[in-house]
Amino acid sequence: MRIELATHPGEPHHPNEDFVSVALPASGNGGALVLLDGVTPPPDGDTGCAHGVPWFTARLGGALLELAGSRRDMTLAGCLAEAVSRTAGAHRDGCDLTHRRTPQATVVVARWDAERVEHLVLSDSALLVAAPDGTVTPVLDDRIDRLAALGPVTDAQRNAEGGFFTAAADPAVAARAVTGVRARAEVRALAAVTDGAGRWVEVFREGDWAACFGVLAKEGPQALIDRVREAERADPEGRAHRRGKPHDDATALYAEL
Repeated sequence: MRIELATHPGEPHHPNEDFVSVALPASGNGGALVLLDGVTPPPDGDTGCAHGVPWFTARLGGALLELAGSRRDMTLAGCLAEAVSRTAGAHRDGCDLTHRRTPQATVVVARWDAERVEHLVLSDSALLVAAPDGTVTPVLDDRIDRLAALGPVTDAQRNAEGGFFTAAADPAVAARAVTGVRARAEVRALAAVTDGAGRWVEVFREGDWAACFGVLAKEGPQALIDRVREAERADPEGRAHRRGKPHDDATALYAEL
């Protein structure tokens, strides 16, 4: 088994709001991976929460990894719902969890054993699944892209019917995630990227998801992030490649099963 991961903040003076980790049981039979992309608050910093996004992603990511790794009797959606509940309970007193910008994150989680590989994707981070024949299948929650095709995406569409969904304080959001199961024999490797690393595909158009997977497999996650940073520096004002901010937190994980 080969597992590599890398993460890099978008700006050196700002905390990295991503989370990534892997759990491998002592039995050696299977494992789980979790990748989160914390949603950056508005410039005024108003989220109704005293803790901040890095605190939230660390709490949610840690709880989700523990549940996905240890509770094989629970679905991944069930694990996410419980992790959201635990995290909300940790800061319900003193924080306004009903605030639309309460700390929240995109989610990718995958879990495998000798028989099957399960996955869950919520919002715009991506999971890539490689078959033994080399075919790469992206698992995407494309609701933001579909909304963007119709016009500017607004805060009012966040965690709202007909909009898009992120993991915040309501465990019911787990039912909105893209989920699935494959036979273990159908999966050779997995990769996960936040949208900051996925810019290589979605913003800079340097290649498709299969090519992105190839970079991760051949050169590793840090090489993909380095390529994204190089493309960002070549277009600092976003004139050739429009994006919300010049640099974003970027995280990538590669797991060869």
